[in-house]
Amino acid sequence: MIAELGHFALTLAFAVALFQTVVPLVGAWKHWPGWMAAAEPAALAQFLLVALSFGCLMHGFITSDFSLELVWANSHSAKPLLYKITGVWGNHEGSMLLWIAIVALFGAAAAVFGGNLPPSLRARVLGVQGAIGLAFLAFSLFTSNPFLRLAVPPFDGQDLNPLLQDPGLAFHPPFLYLGYVGLSMSFSFAVAALIEGRVDAAWGRWVRPWTLAAWLFLTVGIALGSWWAYYELGWGGFWFWDPVENASFMPWLIAAALLHSAIVVEKRESLKSWTILLAIIAFGFSLIGAFITRSGVITSVHAFANDPERGVFLLAITAFFMGGALVLFSWRAESMASKGVFGLVSRETGLVLNNLLLAVSAFVVFVGTIWPLVAEMAFDRKLSVGAPFFNMAFTPFMVVLGLAMPIGAMLPWKRAKLGRAMKKLIPAAIFALAVMVLLWAMQTGRSGLGPIGMGLGAWLVAGAATDLWNRTGSGGLRRLTRLPRADWGRAVAHGGLGVTMAGVAAMLAWQQEDIRVVQPGDSVELAGYEITLENVREVEGPNYISTMGDVRLARNGREIGMMHPEKRVYPVAGMPTTEAAINNGFLRDIYIALGDPQAGGGWAMRSYYKPLANWIWGGAILMALGGALSLSDRRFRVAAGAAKAPKGVAAE
Repeated sequence: MIAELGHFALTLAFAVALFQTVVPLVGAWKHWPGWMAAAEPAALAQFLLVALSFGCLMHGFITSDFSLELVWANSHSAKPLLYKITGVWGNHEGSMLLWIAIVALFGAAAAVFGGNLPPSLRARVLGVQGAIGLAFLAFSLFTSNPFLRLAVPPFDGQDLNPLLQDPGLAFHPPFLYLGYVGLSMSFSFAVAALIEGRVDAAWGRWVRPWTLAAWLFLTVGIALGSWWAYYELGWGGFWFWDPVENASFMPWLIAAALLHSAIVVEKRESLKSWTILLAIIAFGFSLIGAFITRSGVITSVHAFANDPERGVFLLAITAFFMGGALVLFSWRAESMASKGVFGLVSRETGLVLNNLLLAVSAFVVFVGTIWPLVAEMAFDRKLSVGAPFFNMAFTPFMVVLGLAMPIGAMLPWKRAKLGRAMKKLIPAAIFALAVMVLLWAMQTGRSGLGPIGMGLGAWLVAGAATDLWNRTGSGGLRRLTRLPRADWGRAVAHGGLGVTMAGVAAMLAWQQEDIRVVQPGDSVELAGYEITLENVREVEGPNYISTMGDVRLARNGREIGMMHPEKRVYPVAGMPTTEAAINNGFLRDIYIALGDPQAGGGWAMRSYYKPLANWIWGGAILMALGGALSLSDRRFRVAAGAAKAPKGVAAE
């Protein structure tokens, strides 16, 4: 009965989404206030109905209702409660329902917090958002119904994919979807502005908080996914340039560019066309990501489904929204002429450079991701594009971006003198150079990757601190504590990028590894640490059987701690997983993965020394914290920005 209620609520949400799409857009076109006002209750009703449907599906997983085909295929009665809940979105149908719920959530948030938006713009934004929800509700109901029943309910389920039974995967998809789908609001604002034929400073203020929120969630989601892959897959890496990883990284890059270009629209009323285009492309990459993970056209260990029919439906959705938005963009291009002018050396120019580097970087990732498919279709050749291509093609743009960011942040608007800005950054440059020289002298391999990457990270951190201090003027520390949160947010986010860059460079340059067969009692020397396999034993978990190693970690004869790498087997799913043991530290990780038993006795064991590993995710946390600080600034909230809108902004 509860499942039928969820299905009915989802069907009713489809009808409400249709109403939310048609009525407000017609009302804005005809200038009918009553029809425009209908957008807000419709958006709230759609969210409540989708939330009810999602809750009904979650009830089926929690209660192990195996009469539901989706629960039977992705759950088991012996599974811990946390993983019963995460099983809701650990599959194609449930994850699409989560996607729809977040689309509706953002629409409801715009209805609640967008009260001071011009009525016609608010109606059009909610109308476009309703259209997005309508499309995905149709996709779910007609191709991916999560409430299908089994005629003969089985006694138990087939269990969730063991790789997904992990706390990291409990939170990674919701945060990732909040970012992915959150970009739909930037898209809705862009299309609404194109329909109205007006993009101005007020629009820049309105769109920035939604883009910032989506970028923040996407940052957290990507970081959680990277962290999960690091410790769960047993490979010891933090990024593998997998197509699905790239599918989330591309909108992150474009969203970062959109954030910076919207600043120029707000402050100088320039880059209007470019900003609108970025808003369209950012959500377009989110749609492409959904297509990649569910169509089966590109092979990935992260893919949700392998169904060409669903892929065609998603491709049609992508073509409709992207094609329609781009046609509208070309039609309205003349009405988006820039008003502000600026010199070759100015903050505007710095932000343009920032945008170009981020956009080209996203294009490089897109080409590398999609090229195997193009090669197979056009040339009948099976190709694999791996890390060497991405590292070689992507890294130079990030290096230039890192070098330019502190300089651009120091430049004033409209017209600037490069020498004056560089003079303020001399201490930061000296600090970065000192870090490079010191690390070059200390290392033994004489590779430039580590010192250059660490120097670049130091330059970004010191540059962010210099920018923050420069904004205090003569006020010193007293003024520093009174700076707007947006200034603090920018500095913290830029510094976080520097910390992540330093962590990536250190791990790639100075990581050490040891792979060998060991017997209980054998020791391994690695980077000054002594790693001893004391014992291997069988441990029974709630729904798995584990082969667990007891490994003693010591340095200079002093024991640091015991580590317990595991090989788990999930009997129901019939699938093994590797659970790495990690001894975390501020400056390094010791990472141990236990392999299979060997024919001649002993166990395969992989040991890694990973310098500054936690800096990678620590930097991501700082970037997200910077975004949250900026978002908490009252000037960046929708209502605050909308209250400053010039009179007549809603006029046709």
